Amino acid sequence: VYNTRQLNHSLKVGVALVLVSLLYLVDSLYEKVGENAMWAIMTVVVIFEFSAGATLSKGLNRGIGTILGGLLGCLAATLADQIGGAGEAIAVGVSIFIFGVAASYIRLIPAFKKKFDYGAMIFILTFNLVIVSGIRDMKIFDLARDRLLTIGIGFGICILASLLIFPVWSSDELHSSTVSKFHSIASSIEGCFEVYFNSIDEKDTKKTATQNGYKSVLHSKSSDEILEKFARWEPWHGKFGFYHPWDKYLDIGEQLRELAVSNHSLKECLQSPRQPSSKSLKLSIKAPCEAVASLLTTTLRESGESIDKMKVSRSGASLVAKLQKTKLELSTAISASELGELSNDEGIAVASSVFLLMEMVDKVEVLAKYVEQLGDLAGFPSH
Repeated sequence: VYNTRQLNHSLKVGVALVLVSLLYLVDSLYEKVGENAMWAIMTVVVIFEFSAGATLSKGLNRGIGTILGGLLGCLAATLADQIGGAGEAIAVGVSIFIFGVAASYIRLIPAFKKKFDYGAMIFILTFNLVIVSGIRDMKIFDLARDRLLTIGIGFGICILASLLIFPVWSSDELHSSTVSKFHSIASSIEGCFEVYFNSIDEKDTKKTATQNGYKSVLHSKSSDEILEKFARWEPWHGKFGFYHPWDKYLDIGEQLRELAVSNHSLKECLQSPRQPSSKSLKLSIKAPCEAVASLLTTTLRESGESIDKMKVSRSGASLVAKLQKTKLELSTAISASELGELSNDEGIAVASSVFLLMEMVDKVEVLAKYVEQLGDLAGFPSH
């Protein structure tokens, strides 16, 4: 699937480049834009990204930066020209210094950098090109207008190709990746206890691989943030409106990563050589542990399905209540006498496993509340 999407993206870029090249190839178009057609081609090459949201983000940033840089560059060049003489060069130098420093400083502000860093960079570039060109060319307004026009043409071609030819939506990717995280952790929890309560001979590579499903969740922070940023730029499409609460996906992702960390700790603890080999002890805690694990995985999958189908799960509240009840049963399952028969290392290993499992229950409860908040903000219907 991914290879097909890569091929589709490459074809879209090819189509966009052919269309923008018509500004050079068609005589009537070239007579109107001239050598400024180069800026349209540069725009296509620079802003065409894999997803529609990324292309829109970069394109609008480039457009805003070009317009502001062009306008302020024209004004500064005009004022410098009014001064004339040696004062013109000084005025140009001072303007470049002030706007360059201000724009560079603003780029370092985290909130601004996250959304408009590229636009600020284009502003600096355009401002300097326009004001410096104004010293040698008095047709500065015509120059700025023509360049803005060709950049707009390149941007329009990119957007049409990105939105109309096999569009790739960052919002869809963020949505589906969030759902898959729920199922990955649920499968990993199941795998951990399957291995722990079975004999060593019954282990196989499939079960071991299932235990490691949480690892993909641990390293998802940067990709989630990138997808969320681009999803905000995308227009209404499919099941996502203009004001879909994408920031809640980041909150849910953070909770899932915390749960994945606990999952990793639980896996390592259950596989520790310090775990007791006594089958009777394992049997005594098997039922409550499997009950908690089953409810954890059921709740995770229910939450994932709720997001996937964009519907509020009716059983969500009852599952959370059952988690609390089962957690209490687990805490009383291991009596002091049973732990007293173990060595210090074995007792600590068992207690740690139980503690981590109960900690995961608390985190899943918090996660369920985040999913409920997402449903409220996004207007999920109940089912």
